[in-house]
Amino acid sequence: MRRLMIILRDISLRRGSKLLLAGASVTVQPGQRLALIGANGCGKSSLFALLTGALAADAGDIEGMGNLRLSHMAQEVHLRDESACEFVWRGDGELARLRDELARLETAGDFDAAAPLHSQLEEIDGYSAERRATRLLQGLGFADDDVQRPVADFSGGWRIRLGLARALMRPSDVLLLDEPTNHLDLDATLWLQDWLQQYRGTLLLISHDRDFIDATCTRILHIEGGELHAYRGNYSEFERQRAERLANQQASWEKQQRRVAEIDAFVRRFRYKASKARQAQSRLKELERLQAAAPAHLGSPFDFTFPVAERTSDPLLRLDEAELGYGDTRILCGVELQLRPGSRVGLLGRNGAGKSTLLRSLSGQLPLLAGERLAGEHLKVGYFDQQQLEVLDLEASPALHIRRLDEAAREQDILNFLGGFDFRGDMATSPVAPLSGGEKARLALAMVVWQKPNLLVLDEPTNHLDLEMRHAMELALQGYEGALVLVSHDRHLLRNTVDELLLVHAGKVQAYAEDLAGYERWILSGCRAQDRPAAAPAASSRREQRQQAAARRERLRPLRKAVQRIEGQMQEAETELAELQDQLADNTLYDDERAAELARLLQREGELKIRASELEEQWLAQQQELEELEAAGG
Repeated sequence: MRRLMIILRDISLRRGSKLLLAGASVTVQPGQRLALIGANGCGKSSLFALLTGALAADAGDIEGMGNLRLSHMAQEVHLRDESACEFVWRGDGELARLRDELARLETAGDFDAAAPLHSQLEEIDGYSAERRATRLLQGLGFADDDVQRPVADFSGGWRIRLGLARALMRPSDVLLLDEPTNHLDLDATLWLQDWLQQYRGTLLLISHDRDFIDATCTRILHIEGGELHAYRGNYSEFERQRAERLANQQASWEKQQRRVAEIDAFVRRFRYKASKARQAQSRLKELERLQAAAPAHLGSPFDFTFPVAERTSDPLLRLDEAELGYGDTRILCGVELQLRPGSRVGLLGRNGAGKSTLLRSLSGQLPLLAGERLAGEHLKVGYFDQQQLEVLDLEASPALHIRRLDEAAREQDILNFLGGFDFRGDMATSPVAPLSGGEKARLALAMVVWQKPNLLVLDEPTNHLDLEMRHAMELALQGYEGALVLVSHDRHLLRNTVDELLLVHAGKVQAYAEDLAGYERWILSGCRAQDRPAAAPAASSRREQRQQAAARRERLRPLRKAVQRIEGQMQEAETELAELQDQLADNTLYDDERAAELARLLQREGELKIRASELEEQWLAQQQELEELEAAGG
């Protein structure tokens, strides 16, 4: 693997009339793992296009890319007749070249010329290509019988998964991934997270999934206001460092503005007095030399809440002995589920297990095959999935989409409402056709919010949304008073918005007793209880069994104590962090005279987040060892 630095020096980049980057510089060391973040449309994908050579900079240059093997994830995979497996292994260009040449020579009967190619294939592990490609496909959620299906058979989201698998197959020194989790479910996201943790090259990742970034990246590149800022650490560390930088920037800007005001006042007073003219001119020159420090923009462009439903029922919705599926195909059987106002349910389960089927049945879009769906008198469902984006009227404006939902609404009320989703000015009244995927997703969500549902059914609502919008959605869902059923690969959103987890698995919907961390361990271990082969009976005597049990208890005792101790420390850290965040919610804390106190609290918040993360890692390690020992002992 080649290990060279990548240097971006004074890069400026425009797309049309929009300046995306101005004088951006950064050095990427070999083996670094970086997340490139920023608001939708800030230039992240354009920066990737610079690195791949698909786009040229308006100014500046890039060094170090010429001698590196680069792999990047295609955002569009065209229809092809070759199988999914072949499409993936052909991502390794050298492997594909050798196999094609070998097939040509052997077809021509030139076995002497073909012999060296066998050795070359063996050197690059070419004979395991199908097996490695199949593992990648399975990890990304493809069923066993999908492997040999033609690429053309798959829908757009699944073809993007194929493009991701192909990028992972390609040997590389630098791996560029643009929103790789957008079309993945939680299980596939966890698999990809684990795969990337083993990757030894340089990783550059665009993602709006903070848990995924925290698990895979150790440095953040943030595009903001045409500038590129580098931060050490993962996303949680970035949040703390950026808050400190913005606080300092705000203080510097305010100090500068006071100096500008002083100069203006002096010049206005003495500019035309002969005795003071020279001093006035000197101050004017000082004013010209002052660099404009932009004020800190701490506010999010998004500000919305879920309004309280006009009426509700209790319970809102029940499924009794429900069988769910399509036609003659039963996917889920014996489903018993009751949703009441305030129910907050997250669904877990593998791709294809039936999560979306359950959501469509709850929303009333899919009739039951058997059993009963009992809706409350005042049930009003707000349903969102990625299909909602495809049925938007591309010629209509965001305002018109809302108008069609409510003909009696005042125009200004509609515009004010859309402003909370960052549709402002002409953007609110122009056709949606040129909008990005993230902007269309925001509009589809806005349409759900406008209708004041008392039951929200959300299927991967964060796809295409940037971190600011995800944060706004999280806050809105926390304040939502109705019932919520959520499927999401965004663990941070799940962790902060649902109270109950249900596992959709093996045709059943059952309460999941553990938390998300437990589910992550379960998926990554690949050991589902019902999939484990039965253990062979031990051949030892009863005395030997008692001795083994005693020894096992001795090994388990310190582990259990360590887990309990760490849990206590985690509780202490979480309690202190909650109290500190309550203090940070005090608006007066951001007054000038309390700047020192704010800095101290922000520093302590960062320390506590690091402490909580370290404790969680310790707990996971100890808990996994404990579970393995307990499992080994039956």
